[in-house]
Amino acid sequence: MKIHFILAFMAVAGLLTACKNINPPKPQILRKATELPLSQIKLPEGFQIDVYAENVTNARSLEWTPKGTLFVSTRDKGSVYALRDTNNDYYADVMHVIAKGLKMPNGVAFRDGSLYVAEVSRILRFDDIENRLDNPPAPVVVYDKYPTETHHGWKFIAFGPDGKLYVPVGAPCNICNRPEEIYAAITRINPDGTGLEVVQRGIRNTVGFTWHPETKELWFTDNGRDWMGDDMPACEVNHAPRDFMHFGYPFCHQGDTPDPEFGALRPCFDFTPPAQKLGAHTAPLGIEFYTGKQFPKAYRNQIFVAEHGSWNRSKKVGYRVMLLRLDGSKVVSAEPFAEGWLDVAKDDVWGRPVDIELLPDGSMLVSDDYADAIYRISYVGK
Repeated sequence: MKIHFILAFMAVAGLLTACKNINPPKPQILRKATELPLSQIKLPEGFQIDVYAENVTNARSLEWTPKGTLFVSTRDKGSVYALRDTNNDYYADVMHVIAKGLKMPNGVAFRDGSLYVAEVSRILRFDDIENRLDNPPAPVVVYDKYPTETHHGWKFIAFGPDGKLYVPVGAPCNICNRPEEIYAAITRINPDGTGLEVVQRGIRNTVGFTWHPETKELWFTDNGRDWMGDDMPACEVNHAPRDFMHFGYPFCHQGDTPDPEFGALRPCFDFTPPAQKLGAHTAPLGIEFYTGKQFPKAYRNQIFVAEHGSWNRSKKVGYRVMLLRLDGSKVVSAEPFAEGWLDVAKDDVWGRPVDIELLPDGSMLVSDDYADAIYRISYVGK
């Protein structure tokens, strides 16, 4: 009996420790001393790229707040950071550690003064966070019943126009047909963690989504399956003008290609095809509509996509930021906007774009979890 009591106490203590915030180190001062080869990045005429922050280990998802804090998640590092540009020179000079030791905390979202962080199986909330950057509070567990598989278990999160938190659940495999509807889907919950529902299905692994600034319709990236060759199937950008659509996985890929194993179960015409096919294995992650006023007018309400790049192709592809031009709700072109992280001749890379966020002045931030950096792309004119 005494042993059982001790074990129970240890289990409860372990749970509390998992939720308790470990005392973070003092804020780190970031210095401008870049050795990154930014001159290799090719941009349209009139644009330039600079470093916004360096030594931000495994920088992934970005979330800018109205008060000027940039929250940055990681996946492999297990930490969440807060960056501040204290002298308004477009270089983050102070970095706070908000949390560490988390399980793949890839997603961050901000609402009503609170920071929401997505681990593999749960959503955490750090209240009144901007007033407590030097001494972050212990997180509140908002929801903790998402699947625990780590294969495609990391999550991008964002609040939609309806005020609900959207949370994807990737397929726990390269290709499989799991009966549970929670997998290969986008879900949503209320900010307090109640009201879970599956909103979109047939999505292998989305690590980025957003809503059109005018129509409020959902757009998202999806990573195609592996081991069908160098050039099949295409990764995707998808458009969901309504709830409860199905985008094909695991039965159909890129809208027109039956899966070798599961394609006979359902035809491709049962599903919504992608709004735009991207290259196979390009790994599109972050997606953002341009709503600023700094870039020329032709960029307004157009889509930018960060391609993280291939890991299993004989010749590397991706590693760039793409521009998708729209005519109404139809994608009419897809072209590179920023590229040069990949040296095609040497088949070698020095950076991998992950997420995109806009600053109030209309410039664009791009995170890079390989170079541990965040870039700022701005328009300076011809």
